[in-house]
Amino acid sequence: MNWDDETTAEAAEAEARIVGAAAEGDDQAVEAALRPKDLSEFVGQEKVRQQLDLVLKAARQRGATADHVLLSGAPGLGKTTLSMIIAAEMNAPIRITSGPAIQHAGDLAAILSSLQEGEILFLDEIHRMSRPAEEMLYMAMEDFRVDVIVGKGPGATAIPLELPPFTLVGATTRAGLLPPPLRDRFGFTAHMEFYDPSELQRVIHRSAGLLDVEIDPAGAAEIAGRSRGTPRIANRLLRRVRDYAQVKADGMITREIAEAALRVYEVDSRGLDRLDRAVLEALLKLFGGGPVGLSTLAVAVGEERETVEEVAEPFLVREGLLARTPRGRVATPAAWTHLGLVSPQAAGSGAHGSGQQGLFGA
Repeated sequence: MNWDDETTAEAAEAEARIVGAAAEGDDQAVEAALRPKDLSEFVGQEKVRQQLDLVLKAARQRGATADHVLLSGAPGLGKTTLSMIIAAEMNAPIRITSGPAIQHAGDLAAILSSLQEGEILFLDEIHRMSRPAEEMLYMAMEDFRVDVIVGKGPGATAIPLELPPFTLVGATTRAGLLPPPLRDRFGFTAHMEFYDPSELQRVIHRSAGLLDVEIDPAGAAEIAGRSRGTPRIANRLLRRVRDYAQVKADGMITREIAEAALRVYEVDSRGLDRLDRAVLEALLKLFGGGPVGLSTLAVAVGEERETVEEVAEPFLVREGLLARTPRGRVATPAAWTHLGLVSPQAAGSGAHGSGQQGLFGA
């Protein structure tokens, strides 16, 4: 299995989860309606917003195109939304494509040659672009020129093609995979952070207003606390809770309604779903908290190794519930507490503290 195949499989697995950060088909249509239209409406990412506002205002005052922008961060944090806001703030059209769609230099040349002056080119998952296209992009970003090769072999000729000034907005979930020559050509780079629960509450209240959903502050706080710091997940959970409130209650989302709805969808108080809990339960109940190898853990859960490593583990590690060590995966004390279990170490110390004999008679 090559890297693209693994990525596709991981994306498919993530899309099937209600707490997956990848955009499903239905999500894409809803997100278009919920997206803020300018920086003043954009919630969260305060430093990025302030810095980007300065960059765009300065470009408008000079009457020039904005510097090329690189946005990095996990899926669902607003990279695509910011690219559209950049186009709106610069009063420019936007062309949207992705790295996997550009597999040949000719694909990129066709896109670049059709750009208008000042147009925004949004290149999602830029790290997955082919190397020949990547090398062509260097010259296009720096000199607004590309060399089109005509012919083959000794008779091949490079025809220079001048490009109108444009702004490239690149988005990536894996900034470390970008080669330094490409990364250095961006005039402004920003890393998108996960959202605080208070910021997600603002996102939820705004989305509820656009969806014409009644929600009280306690209900919004309950959804925000289970949204993994990601606005896309918060909006998805809001829609599912809205459905529950519409069918099972009077349509008003309260804390009790949110808790009942998310219990149906198997999303617990910290945002863990069935897969996350299955990994933790196997690690705790079958292997005593570890260390245990990834392949062994995946077999115990009944999932592919890549699914456990790329889909479940990142959030568990970020939440401090699981640790990756050279000897294998290890559960943290927080994992035992979250599942309401007692670790063997704690049980042993309790036995000694109460004057009872330890597990091995020590």
